[in-house]
Amino acid sequence: MGMIELVKVKARQCVKKIVLPEGDEPRTVQAAVKILQEKIAFPILIGDPKAIKNVATEKGVDITGIEIVNPQDSPKAAEYTNALYELRKAKGVTEEQAKQLVQDPMYYGIMMVKLGDADGLVSGAVHTTGDMLRPALQIIKTKPGIKVVSSSFLLDCPNKSLGHNGLLVYSDCVVVPCPNAEELASIAVSAAETARVLCGIEEPKVALLSFSTKGSAKHELVTKVQEATRIAHELSPDLALDGEMQFDAAIIPEIGASKAKGSPVAGHANVLIFPDLQAGNIGYKITQRIGGAEAFAVLQGLAKPCNDLSRGCSVDDIVATVALTAVQAQG
Repeated sequence: MGMIELVKVKARQCVKKIVLPEGDEPRTVQAAVKILQEKIAFPILIGDPKAIKNVATEKGVDITGIEIVNPQDSPKAAEYTNALYELRKAKGVTEEQAKQLVQDPMYYGIMMVKLGDADGLVSGAVHTTGDMLRPALQIIKTKPGIKVVSSSFLLDCPNKSLGHNGLLVYSDCVVVPCPNAEELASIAVSAAETARVLCGIEEPKVALLSFSTKGSAKHELVTKVQEATRIAHELSPDLALDGEMQFDAAIIPEIGASKAKGSPVAGHANVLIFPDLQAGNIGYKITQRIGGAEAFAVLQGLAKPCNDLSRGCSVDDIVATVALTAVQAQG
């Protein structure tokens, strides 16, 4: 059974409400039907019911049983407006502006998650990452102790000797271009939690990557990773985490034993923290395209889960991301 199928099994154990703010987008409508049929989550489509029903008819799918919420006439609109105003008035948002924002499906969906009327959110078939992440950061905010929202790629590799039975978690590959040491440490702790919750890795082994292993090179970039390792240990003292470390020393036992003797992680890492976005993005794509790994992305660090799709996503991509979001919502 592949990783996503295992995630779906977990999602069915405690079914969560996941809001889809791009409610009249054709792939999203089709995905909502599959999600309900597979009992992965209770999907909530945001938008004009008439437009959503027209899309369903055009695509030949039955949306019976799927909750549809229209922000334009929602009985919750006043409650959401008041809550948003209280959250953002210190930043200069007026009551009238809050009322207008709540009419936007993205903001409405984020408020549903914030106030507990939904457990998570998935968007991106139409909107950019920033379209979702800005209101999520403003309203949902980050988990206590976490300084930055980041991403992890969950890579299911054909070579099952790697990582945790072929599962590797790469972070950050999407969000933070050039993290400082404190941010890098926060990313490492978040990625370990992602590994536990989504990949079933009970004992994450986290390697902070560099072009140096244990002082083999001297450079300010190496110093940043060393400092991040120190801070991450302070944030999560019980986590098996080490750095700085070259990629091969992190995942190949013989090389890890040679280059980083005595490390609790070297040669056996299953969570790999890249020093910046260029390295992370290149690394996951090499693993995916040359290594033949299946790759699934999630955001991490938010107090409640919100995830982003590629605008080229398929129906099955949306279904998979909803399943991941539902499991994140379980904790």
